[in-house]
Amino acid sequence: MKIKVTHIDPEFVDQRGGIARVLDQNVHRIQTILRITSKAGSIRSNHYHIKDYHFMYLESGMCEYSEKPANKPKSKIENVKMVAGDLVLTNPMVIHAVKFLQDSVLYAFTTEKRDQDKYEKDTIKVTIIE
Repeated sequence: MKIKVTHIDPEFVDQRGGIARVLDQNVHRIQTILRITSKAGSIRSNHYHIKDYHFMYLESGMCEYSEKPANKPKSKIENVKMVAGDLVLTNPMVIHAVKFLQDSVLYAFTTEKRDQDKYEKDTIKVTIIE
């Protein structure tokens, strides 16, 4: 398993600014978009989802994204550094965690609705980074 990070650059730039295509086509049916702000040094996630896929797009800042398969407890944790403009897909049954190296803004595009009861039933907490 290798973490695939896609860097998103603007496709169109003029004097007003730029337009970047973060997600295109209906790869997965997006149900919820979350805007998550995080302070440098904070850690989020440390869990996996039974059904949910989600794309994580780092709008600003820098973080280290870590993951490993939930069904292979002895597997090695993989890590990648993400910078502003990077996008990663987290699949179901993949333990993932994010350590923020700078104050950051991250968007999560989820395939499952995020009402609290449904989210809790789909989320299994497992610590892979501290």
